[in-house]
Amino acid sequence: MTSPNDKDQQPEGIDRRRLLLVLVIVPVYLALFMFLPAGTWAWMKGWLFISAFLGVMVVVALYLWRVNPEVVVARSRSHKGTKRWDKILLWFFLPAVYAIVPVAALDDGRFQCFPLPWWVCGIGYALFLLGTAILTRAEAVNKFFEPTVRIQTDRGHKVIDIGPYAIVRHPGYVAALFFMAGVALALGSLWALVPAGLSCVLLILRTHWEDQTLQTELAGYKEYTERVRYKMIPGVW
Repeated sequence: MTSPNDKDQQPEGIDRRRLLLVLVIVPVYLALFMFLPAGTWAWMKGWLFISAFLGVMVVVALYLWRVNPEVVVARSRSHKGTKRWDKILLWFFLPAVYAIVPVAALDDGRFQCFPLPWWVCGIGYALFLLGTAILTRAEAVNKFFEPTVRIQTDRGHKVIDIGPYAIVRHPGYVAALFFMAGVALALGSLWALVPAGLSCVLLILRTHWEDQTLQTELAGYKEYTERVRYKMIPGVW
């Protein structure tokens, strides 16, 4: 028999309600913000991207659940302690990211302002897969990989310096840059590179502020920066 205190100390499981909400929202988002702006259900590039995206996400989710289920649980829940500056930044970053798909749909699906050949779309898919691979590897070795910036004192937060973290300090953000540019090109749109580019600028700003936060507040991170000198690009920054 367990006491209420024992129950409180048990590790959290997946937030099933939030997970179900995501499973509903993603298809609705893709339908409304892809085919509605495109003005047709016959937009082939849209259907191809949906198939590739959903297929890759299922494979990634199954892989992460096998190698690092703790990060899957952590990313399915909301947590207290997110930095105020990060909350503000996300109000600008998330709309920019979500704008990539509808802008691409308007560009290539409806108006066809700057039609791109399929080989450019192929480059987009290559970037999309590269970003996904880097992101998945980062999540696989880092159980503290959460959606927002905070010092995770409730989870025994510590420095991770293996896998891609032995090369750069923020491999997840490197992955996101590839991912966002890849989505725009995979959907055949040059105009979609505008919100993708804005997202990248905001992400670089977030990288800088997060790195400062970790250096100040996370034990051992300052020493880690002396071993791994670069935030995102080896030899550059």
